[in-house]
Amino acid sequence: MQSELGSPQDGFWERVAAEGAPLVEPDPDDPAYRLVTFVHRDDPDEPCDGVLALVHTVTDKDRHAGDLTPHLMERQPGGWSLTYRLRADHRASYQLYPVHGSAPGTARSDWLQVLDGARPDPLAHGPRLPARDGRHPSSVLALPGAPAQPYAERRDGVPRGRTVAAEVDGRRVDVRLPAGHRADGGPYPVLVLLDGEMWGEVLSVGDTLDNLVADGAVPPAVTLLVHTMGPGRPDDLSCNPGFVDFLADRLLPWAAAEYGTALTPDRTVIAGQSAGGLTAAFAAFRQPERFGGALSQSGSFWWPDGTEFDAGSEWLTRQFAAGERRAARFYLEVGLQEWMLLPQNRHLRDVLVARGYDVEYREFNGGHDYACWRGGLADGLAHLLGSPRGGVRADPQTGRAGAAGAPGAARA
Repeated sequence: MQSELGSPQDGFWERVAAEGAPLVEPDPDDPAYRLVTFVHRDDPDEPCDGVLALVHTVTDKDRHAGDLTPHLMERQPGGWSLTYRLRADHRASYQLYPVHGSAPGTARSDWLQVLDGARPDPLAHGPRLPARDGRHPSSVLALPGAPAQPYAERRDGVPRGRTVAAEVDGRRVDVRLPAGHRADGGPYPVLVLLDGEMWGEVLSVGDTLDNLVADGAVPPAVTLLVHTMGPGRPDDLSCNPGFVDFLADRLLPWAAAEYGTALTPDRTVIAGQSAGGLTAAFAAFRQPERFGGALSQSGSFWWPDGTEFDAGSEWLTRQFAAGERRAARFYLEVGLQEWMLLPQNRHLRDVLVARGYDVEYREFNGGHDYACWRGGLADGLAHLLGSPRGGVRADPQTGRAGAAGAPGAARA
């Protein structure tokens, strides 16, 4: 859907500068939706032949289908624009890619060139989502109905924890210690967070952890940021018994000896996204005497077979269906835009519920996106570490800690 911007003399660009981009307007036909107009202003020093909008998951669907033309902006007076009709609770990271010459295709080499050159929206207000591997950060679209994320950004006046770099059996582990931590002050609850180099070095998850503690949503906890984004990631994060046993039998006892963490499953949570989400759930299946809480975000529960609904797929869900019930709690979330993961996450939820597991399940209107996951991680920790049976938990509307039993998303 395209949008006519008007002439450069009518104050349009002044409006964009004041309100920030993209422009969000009501859908006259349905109050549950918004018309979201992304814009790019002409730069006389760097003229372009077009602009490609890279809206996480929204653009990806058409890239997989082999056609990016729905996401090319149209020329307007003074710039470019493209309007999407999105549900009013949508959240997504996005970038803009000025096109020089012909529009890029969908081949891997073309797409990698786009990802390397895409940049945040210079007209957007608000914090940006950092990136790794030398790529530019993203802007974040959060429509009015998207779940609140009050813990994501650093706050003034909050006591700060500290991070210690370590190595255990040759593997890099960054240890995030809460403010006021003392080795003899435990036992502290412990969070094992996979893809730790992304969460720690890039996304500064320590700010989220400090905010959660300051609000009383979780008790002071030690976080083990396990590096898993190297060449061994496909092996580590694929229901690998050796990797999970390393976490349970080497990493957790080491943290207990060095930093005074608890060794009881009810005070231990493992969290991950995508293949890390699969691994978090597998850890609770294989080592429930160590991992009493599993936080899975957009888990790759299709594993190991890449053919959707093939008889060999969803191995872990089959294990939960057939195996003895474990004493573990689960927080599962998945995006409504994750068309390749949504059915499998719902299937695991149904199996766990049928087997009598304690499951908190949520669906957010977004994709495979750290812009969504950083809020869900905080909510999941508040649920699993905040002890909803007698402590505090995050209210799903405000994200703030509330009394136990506060209204929440549908809980199985």
